[in-house]
Amino acid sequence: MKKIYHLSSCDTCKRILKELAPDTSFELQDIKSDAITPEQLEEMKTLAGNYESLFSKRARLYKERDLKNQHLTEGDFKALLLEHYTFLKRPVIINGTSIFIGNSKKTIEAAKASI
Repeated sequence: MKKIYHLSSCDTCKRILKELAPDTSFELQDIKSDAITPEQLEEMKTLAGNYESLFSKRARLYKERDLKNQHLTEGDFKALLLEHYTFLKRPVIINGTSIFIGNSKKTIEAAKASI
């Protein structure tokens, strides 16, 4: 499968998509207008190893809910990821059996090399 989960209103996601210039074999999913399903999240978790690696600790809601001072389990991360799109570290790029999570330069370079 070739898929990119992104947020169309995010300037960083827009820049990365432009930089990657994925071919038409990649399916793009705007996570704000087309929410992630439990099955999609499960697939991402299988590739990533755990839910925490998919979770953005930079999200505004993370700070507003003071989640950094709580002990979050894998179940909590899963529930939060399904509850609100802002908790997903973006973009998430799936290319076959490889997954690239987030917008760090190193991650994007690795994703670019795999495309």
